[in-house]
Amino acid sequence: MNADIFTGDSVLSDGAVVIDDGRIATVCPRGTLDPRIESQDLGGGLVAPGFLDLQVNGGGGILFNASPTVESLVRIGAAHRTFGTTGWLATVITDDVGVRRKAAAAVRDAMAAGVPGLLGIHFEGPHINPERRGVHDARHIAPLDAAALDLLTGTGIPHALVTLAPERVPAAAVRRLAAAGLRVAAGHSAAGWEEATAGFAAGITGVTHLYNAMSPLGSREPGLVGAALAEDGCWCGIIVDGHHVHDAAVRIAWKAKPPGRLFLVTDAMPPVGAPAPAAGFALYGETIGVADGRCVTADGRLAGSALDMATAVRNAVRRVGIPLEEALRMASAHPAAFMGMDGTRGRIAPGMAADLVHLDAELTVRGSWIGGKYASA
Repeated sequence: MNADIFTGDSVLSDGAVVIDDGRIATVCPRGTLDPRIESQDLGGGLVAPGFLDLQVNGGGGILFNASPTVESLVRIGAAHRTFGTTGWLATVITDDVGVRRKAAAAVRDAMAAGVPGLLGIHFEGPHINPERRGVHDARHIAPLDAAALDLLTGTGIPHALVTLAPERVPAAAVRRLAAAGLRVAAGHSAAGWEEATAGFAAGITGVTHLYNAMSPLGSREPGLVGAALAEDGCWCGIIVDGHHVHDAAVRIAWKAKPPGRLFLVTDAMPPVGAPAPAAGFALYGETIGVADGRCVTADGRLAGSALDMATAVRNAVRRVGIPLEEALRMASAHPAAFMGMDGTRGRIAPGMAADLVHLDAELTVRGSWIGGKYASA
């Protein structure tokens, strides 16, 4: 292989990964390889578990909400693969029920067709708090009623994540979602400490984009941020782009959370991997400006990001000071564990999916494998 290998646990300087039928057959010293096995000389660099992004709103010039089709998912996935993302959840933000149904159908059909890297769906809203809606359209914010529960629990999609405001959703509904196998995260929420901790007790196991669009940590009211940091069992996604969260706040979260409970997300919008730079894109009929790596509304609100996973890893290492091996885990093993995929993804080990990324010394992606099939960046 002629590259160092980060397995998720340690770095091997003289190893090889043997792939068979889309899975890792073995990881072994290069000198022990059967010479009859076809090999690929990578010319140096580092091979690591492929990145797993649980919050992909768009890419390649496409916004999933605006175009919830299989063809859009193909283009979005291809755009993010260029940056090492080998597994992702298509994210549909707050919108009307028709858009949500089309999004679920598109993800289901795309997965059946084998669209590379697509692992499931993330419903970010509409069961959120208008006070913390960010750019989500207030017209489509809705209670989690019986019909919405049926939609969420009846998608037939194996990996599904739903973001909701715990103060706006009954505990019984949270328990039903969790019992149906969905991962439930708190986000776009004004929950106080008691409401947040009650949500965790009911089955919420994570928070969406920690710090953003949620009640902040205060000395007398810890809010959702405080509850998420204090709850050891809570996984926290975080956007490390230098715009959404101050680098020091990222470091505080990394120090506060037990190992494995903080992971990287992009909250990516259409500019990521777009065929040509664009000054903006449309969201809910409004033009979102794109400049200096920021996606913003006319009144200055952040509207998702122009972040890719490789850049998030670099930022975690260079801006925040997180060790490289942990930053790589934050982009792979930790989100896999949150979604219950850690038995198949997030590490380089026998039996795992052959989803890998090849990085150079600058942590720039040179290529990736999804199911053992290689594509250069």
